[in-house]
Amino acid sequence: MVTLAFYNLKGGVGKTASAVNFAYLAAANGLKTLVWDLDPQGSSSFYFHVKNVKNESKKIFASEMDIKESIQDSTFENLWVIPADISARNADIIFNQSRRKLKSIVQGLKQFDLVILDCPPGISILHDNVFGAADWVLMPNIPTVLSIRSYETIIQYFKENDIDKAKIKCFFSMVDHRKNLHQETIQAFYNNKLFFKNYIPYLSDIEKMGVHIQPLFEFANSSYAALCYRELWKEISKYCIG
Repeated sequence: MVTLAFYNLKGGVGKTASAVNFAYLAAANGLKTLVWDLDPQGSSSFYFHVKNVKNESKKIFASEMDIKESIQDSTFENLWVIPADISARNADIIFNQSRRKLKSIVQGLKQFDLVILDCPPGISILHDNVFGAADWVLMPNIPTVLSIRSYETIIQYFKENDIDKAKIKCFFSMVDHRKNLHQETIQAFYNNKLFFKNYIPYLSDIEKMGVHIQPLFEFANSSYAALCYRELWKEISKYCIG
């Protein structure tokens, strides 16, 4: 089992779209894939049409409920979801400074080939738990000053807190080819081996996921956006899954 966490300190950088679309591709490639929605907004749960259950996240975090009981079927073969609900906001209180609780819970999911954690933005005890539980922390970054600053903040946080920086891998997201700043930033960071070569452009088809309430491939399978996700997933899966 491999655990991938899609995370960034900053919101609005394409974490959930990436988690949903890469989970779809992994499942389509035959991997038994589980998406665990850790964000109280429940966006990946929304895309996969699974219903949240009141206070279920809190019960899982507090070990009042076996995590296997919360797993729901999606409409896609090889793909299951643990939905989020608003009680996920209590994770930091429940974990009570423990940075290993989530890892012990995730270890009970070994019936899956791939577990994808769709994380809320921020930095907290929950995120420390995510960093410990994940085999790889995948960070989408918009090639702008503030997004790159968030990336640098997390790199420094890992160093200062003795967290293995080697598990961080990054990719550019919401890239606008019309902006010189985006192109210059991408070129500057391609020398950094933390970044994958493929990236996700800023395209309306990706935004339409919210309209269709589906992964991109269900309504725009032949689009350029779909091609970009496929190429990046090939690179990620080769590096992180093998």
